[in-house]
Amino acid sequence: MKTFPIGGVHPPENKITANMPIKYLPASGSVVVPLAQHIGAPAIPAVNKGDKVKTGQLLAAAKGFISANIHSPVSGKVNRIDNALDTSGYRQPAVFIDVEGDDWLETIDRSEEIVYDIKLSSEEIVRKCMDSGIVGLGGATFPSHVKLSVPFGKKCDVLIINGVECEPFLTSDHRLMLEKAEEVLVGVKILMKALNVNKALIGIENNKPDAIEHLQKLSGNFPGISVLPLKVKYPQGAEKQLIKALINREVPSGRLPVDVGAVVHNVGTAYAVYEAVQKNKPLFERVVTVTGKSLKSPGNFMVRIGTPVGRLIDEAGGLPEDTGKIISGGPMMGKALVSTEIPVVKGMSGIIAVPVSESERTEVNPCIRCAKCIQVCPMNLEPYLLMSLAQKGLLTGQKRK
Repeated sequence: MKTFPIGGVHPPENKITANMPIKYLPASGSVVVPLAQHIGAPAIPAVNKGDKVKTGQLLAAAKGFISANIHSPVSGKVNRIDNALDTSGYRQPAVFIDVEGDDWLETIDRSEEIVYDIKLSSEEIVRKCMDSGIVGLGGATFPSHVKLSVPFGKKCDVLIINGVECEPFLTSDHRLMLEKAEEVLVGVKILMKALNVNKALIGIENNKPDAIEHLQKLSGNFPGISVLPLKVKYPQGAEKQLIKALINREVPSGRLPVDVGAVVHNVGTAYAVYEAVQKNKPLFERVVTVTGKSLKSPGNFMVRIGTPVGRLIDEAGGLPEDTGKIISGGPMMGKALVSTEIPVVKGMSGIIAVPVSESERTEVNPCIRCAKCIQVCPMNLEPYLLMSLAQKGLLTGQKRK
């Protein structure tokens, strides 16, 4: 079974919502749409207070190449443009919209019919992804058009699709692969065409046998696409580890996947690309897993960007009394939220209600040089030594107290 060779751990999976189909959550009340939902420069507002907007309409334009457009997830009236809390607890510019019905742009194809024929050229696909505000939906939110624009002098020969979802609790990608598999595969073909490659590998950990079987069966109709099972091991969803696991190439320190001939996209991104290119639908909604050991009705929800986290928790049965922390994303790499009023953003793959018993920091014991941290480090570092250097203020760029 393929996997990366150095380090890694297998934390308890807690995939509570793996068998729960995606529920569509309609827009209501009001939404708060942050202008910085991606790596790079925040978008510049393209609307003003009092403007009427439709679902899918441009709200804010990308500022430069490494940036992303933001589109309205609802129809209604712009209440104001003001600062709002982001997932890190900082106040950032956002567009506040009062929801009035759900009137979509007429240019968006809302039919359920799958469109297989890819009519756009490579350059047009990249432009469509840019116009539609597509970013990496695995959590990094890197603008997808940048990844698809291979720099002069470099060449990509393989597209890697990340269906690993190695974070405990999260199942949004799993459900997408089961329920929107053909759309995902068409999205992969679109990405292949944009990159001018004839080979794509979809890596999925073997704790998702139903997704592996389903995609392997369907991929027979999509030449050049292979679905490969992977051993369950965290952090296999990280680009460098996934590339090593699938094609045995090592990305040098400080370099990018394209330097070894690979480009990596998440399955959620592939689905968003399908919707943008084949349905003319900008990225204004995504699947979010709402879960936790004490939640009454956890599930996977297709939700509009800008929806308050609190509404998702209410849909999952309300906040349990024993909640000690609410995490955006997975428990390994996610962020603890300071408020349930924080809105859903493009990179938010999950909301986890963590009980008090599992959210409190334990006492730090002295390091006894057991070397377990070295054995599990996927980057072949020496964490015990880094810890000592950090405590003494001796890390590079760190001022000693």
